[in-house]
Amino acid sequence: MNIFDSIKAETSMHRHRTAVVEGQDRISYGELIAAVERVAESLKVEGVCRFHRVGLLCDDSIDYIIASLAILSFSAAIVPISPEQTAEEIAIVIDRIDVDFIVAEPRLLKEERHVLLSSFGFINKEFSITRRTVNSSPPAGYFSSNPAFIRFSSGTTGTSKGVVLSHEAIIERTDAADKGMRITHEDTVLWVLSMSYHFVVTILLFLRRGATIILCSQRFPDALIEGIVVHRGTFIYASPFHYNLLSRTDLLASDSLQQVRMAISTAMKLPEQVAEAFNGKFGFELTEAYGIIEVGLPFIKLSGGRDKRGSVGRALPDFELRLENTDADGIGAIFIKGKGMLDAYYSPWQGRGEILQNGWFRTGDLGKIDADGFLFIVGRDKDVINFVGMKIFAQEVEAVINQHPRVKESLVYGVPHSQYGELPAANVVLDDGHADKEVLDNLKRFCYQRLAQYKVPKEFQAVDSIPKTASGKIKR
Repeated sequence: MNIFDSIKAETSMHRHRTAVVEGQDRISYGELIAAVERVAESLKVEGVCRFHRVGLLCDDSIDYIIASLAILSFSAAIVPISPEQTAEEIAIVIDRIDVDFIVAEPRLLKEERHVLLSSFGFINKEFSITRRTVNSSPPAGYFSSNPAFIRFSSGTTGTSKGVVLSHEAIIERTDAADKGMRITHEDTVLWVLSMSYHFVVTILLFLRRGATIILCSQRFPDALIEGIVVHRGTFIYASPFHYNLLSRTDLLASDSLQQVRMAISTAMKLPEQVAEAFNGKFGFELTEAYGIIEVGLPFIKLSGGRDKRGSVGRALPDFELRLENTDADGIGAIFIKGKGMLDAYYSPWQGRGEILQNGWFRTGDLGKIDADGFLFIVGRDKDVINFVGMKIFAQEVEAVINQHPRVKESLVYGVPHSQYGELPAANVVLDDGHADKEVLDNLKRFCYQRLAQYKVPKEFQAVDSIPKTASGKIKR
């Protein structure tokens, strides 16, 4: 199997339909397929072959999609590298996955040994290609897995590694996710997330179904507002940050999203205040989703409305869920089983059989299931604060702190204590960047009114920002 062959076959009836729009540029499906095949030939001339690991360093764009599909078309494996990472972080990805080639916008990677890749086939960008001398050959399991993507990730253990996805896994997980999203060629998708982190399930699914993708991330927020008003987007895939902005902007009226059939919130937990503000302005609920690079997109909250806020919904049809080691409150470790699971971890190599437990993947998250089968994510098992044997879930406390009108965001963590085990503490970013003792005391009283006493942070510290990963998640 090959995911590009699937896209080519499935869009053969939509050759004249617009595939991707980026500002004033647009490309049809017929033009996209032709561009991909031209770039693929350029890559082959430079020596890229099947199984080669190709680092891709590029800003989100039509050309990012063309380059990605070109690499996939002859079964080389993409190693996506985010331009938002530091030079040191980029070097770590390149070294740990031991890539054979680096395809990059020259301004993003300073390499003396690169050559320019033929631009015939690209829309706007110029790319360089660098051939590296690899340290060792991949293990035999790599070649038998039909690799398509290697996403560098810390995984659930915190050890740096790469998640290996085969063409078969990608096809399975896009089909599985579509049982919730139900994408068609009539959809116009508004895209604002980073392709370096959100490409496999979503962009590839949208292309398989012949939808039109409006790229909004490079001119955010103007391009997103334009996508709603001008392009009449029908499907939004974004984070709570983006929905918070839509709720607050005066450039959109309350009826601006009438044509939107689904607005999925992903990448981080959806705060209650963002969900309420969005519903209050536009009159419909955001759809929270739960994605995991090792698994795909197993949960999309398709029903339940306001009563099920905070839930990621029931498992989609191709997935199963179970909780292990549940406590008295029904909170336990989340295990998921289903189609499109990862094929391996690359560095160090672990095959699927070593990672999964009889087909089940331990996500590293903690959750509970209500009487209707809806899953609520409580937090990461490594983020549990143990106060005299009682569990405090950092994300639960953060959700309360973030409801305070002066707080923009927060980070709750445990401080070791000889008598109590751990004490909860919190860093908070305030709306005006200024804090005094009265503000922090007021915040503590706010929490005491909404949380059990032992869960309230014993110390609040005002900070300028909360450290984030390149994908936008809080560093813990």
